[in-house]
Amino acid sequence: MLFEYNIMLIGDQTQDIAAVRCEDQGRECRVIVCYRDKRIEVSAADYFAALCQVRVQLERERLSLFCYGSSVNVRPSGMGRDMALGMQAYRLALGKHARISDLVWIFEMGPDITLATVAEQDAFYEEWLKSEKVWSP
Repeated sequence: MLFEYNIMLIGDQTQDIAAVRCEDQGRECRVIVCYRDKRIEVSAADYFAALCQVRVQLERERLSLFCYGSSVNVRPSGMGRDMALGMQAYRLALGKHARISDLVWIFEMGPDITLATVAEQDAFYEEWLKSEKVWSP
């Protein structure tokens, strides 16, 4: 499977486009990001994990990829990571269960993206897990 995206690169007072290539070889998912004459290449068990590794490297330059996978409230389910290699994830809301209608493609863009660091995204997910357990209809 091979996917290619052009994703806005946000940060340091400028906007650029990063070329992103995703390819899987068996159970290894590789993400290659080319931007500003630089290249980041990482491999992981799924695309979301690989994207997070890329994001950590970009954060060192105060840069972010403007895509759903970089949004504070987006996270794939365990089954989505296993079955779809983490290419789709849920837009989460505190106190609410995730639904099929909340699924997004992690490398796609949308108007409801709230960029966050990987640490901020992890913290939101932990907060959502706690709020989801006390959810009542």
